[in-house]
Amino acid sequence: MSGATAKRLPHVLILGIGNLLWADEGFGVRAVEAFQQRYHTPDSVRVMDGGTQGVYLVQEVRDADLLVVFDAIDYGLPPGTLKLIEGEAVPKYLGVKKVSLHQTGFQEVLALAEMLGDYPQQLLLIGVQPEEIEDFGGSLRPAIKAQIEPALQHAVAYLRHQGIAVRPRSSPLEIDPYAAAIDDIRRYETERPGPEQACRLGDERVVWSGTYEVGYRPADLGGEFLQVGLDQHLDSYRRARFEREE
Repeated sequence: MSGATAKRLPHVLILGIGNLLWADEGFGVRAVEAFQQRYHTPDSVRVMDGGTQGVYLVQEVRDADLLVVFDAIDYGLPPGTLKLIEGEAVPKYLGVKKVSLHQTGFQEVLALAEMLGDYPQQLLLIGVQPEEIEDFGGSLRPAIKAQIEPALQHAVAYLRHQGIAVRPRSSPLEIDPYAAAIDDIRRYETERPGPEQACRLGDERVVWSGTYEVGYRPADLGGEFLQVGLDQHLDSYRRARFEREE
């Protein structure tokens, strides 16, 4: 280019993390799917469904100069609240109140990338406060689904502010009709079995039936006792769900 060195475009990773099978836990993946369907980006931008891969994403993060993450985050706010976090504050929010194991995993991804000397220069977390996550086979609740569009708008504005040329597609990408139904939120919601056919909470018929008593059972280990506590970090969601049902 006339002897001038072309400026390298920053490598951008737009990442959705979460689990489509657990209701609002799928927000990050659904958001990144919608982004890819509707927006065209330069070759230096990678749009990726990170699912629950955890530390397996470390090389993807190391390669990124700019990272945008969509996820369901427990901010302790009303369900459906959208909140944007930037820079050094992102790992703190990923670990304050986890709603699933993938958040701890992604916190480790960022720590590993930093330890290896390849931490993104720019980092944005676009998170939504979930309403329901203990609904196996469930889809996004309406309040959460309604935040996909605002989340995309925030991501586009942020990327453009960073000099990334993002433009709407003339028509959204078609979803492969031969792909699994889970890849298309419309098919997923219409084709999945109802709760009367497939129990949405795997242990509901056991733990909450009254047939069994759930508690602590000390194990004798050569005269010393080990007690394993029940995981209680999702109690607030369980409590809210049963209060609604009552």
